[in-house]
Amino acid sequence: MLANTTRALTEAQREQWAVDGYLQIEGALSPAEVDFFSRLLDDVRGKEGYEPAPGKLPRGHYDWKLPDQNLDAFMDRRDLLPYHQAFVDLIDRPAIFDLILDLMGPYIQFSMSQAIIRASTDTFPGYTHTDGGQAQKSIRVSETSRPLAVKVMYLLTDVAEPDSGNFTVFPGSHLRPFPERAERIPHPHMPGAVPLLGKAGDAYVFPHALWHGPSPNHSGKARKTILYNYCQMFMRAYDFSGPYAKLLDRCTPRQRRLLGDLGHGPDFRPGDFFYAPEDQEAVMTGGA
Repeated sequence: MLANTTRALTEAQREQWAVDGYLQIEGALSPAEVDFFSRLLDDVRGKEGYEPAPGKLPRGHYDWKLPDQNLDAFMDRRDLLPYHQAFVDLIDRPAIFDLILDLMGPYIQFSMSQAIIRASTDTFPGYTHTDGGQAQKSIRVSETSRPLAVKVMYLLTDVAEPDSGNFTVFPGSHLRPFPERAERIPHPHMPGAVPLLGKAGDAYVFPHALWHGPSPNHSGKARKTILYNYCQMFMRAYDFSGPYAKLLDRCTPRQRRLLGDLGHGPDFRPGDFFYAPEDQEAVMTGGA
């Protein structure tokens, strides 16, 4: 289905979200934008920044990584917004953010930015997981509930066949417990797994509870993606703990609100994110 230009999901999208637990939006980025963001990720790789450090730091902590000039190697760069204004403006891109608002309601915040490059290799088997750690793994919502957290994944390379680093999902799994026994933990080649195909510029929209993950990449080329995460205001943001002060002067009012600026200066309390400002809905839907 083509990228929406209205503020509401179509009936077909609403049904797919409820039944399958994800959406695929074709043409969310134009070819020119795909090329621009792809080159931007190459530039980001050549700069210092935050990436996870398994075995070195606790999970959820980031290490400061030095520049890497190998453009086809694996990359998992976090906190993209300071690198370029285009990353800031992608936060509330209308054709996609309209869908996020329709799914989640106006009482939301932006919580994480991430760029992942999956190298073509014979050594990576892929994996399947849910988002949000141990606690969120056990929390699911009904078909009529607002989701707790939703991600948007923008494809910057074509994924034309299986085992190309595909975003792989288990349709309908967002309503089922995630198996914990070792012999039952899902993986990308298990029956029921669907390796999604897509073109550069497509976007996948999915909630935290959907079983998902990357498949192996045997395509001969690296797969580039950008991921943005949104969560309900009462949840903790993943990349920052309070208003994202160093970026606010570059943001629109809606972007400022998504990054934690609730409109009454730095004197905020965690409870502010439970009882939203009276203009929250107007700010979220206005976009100015």
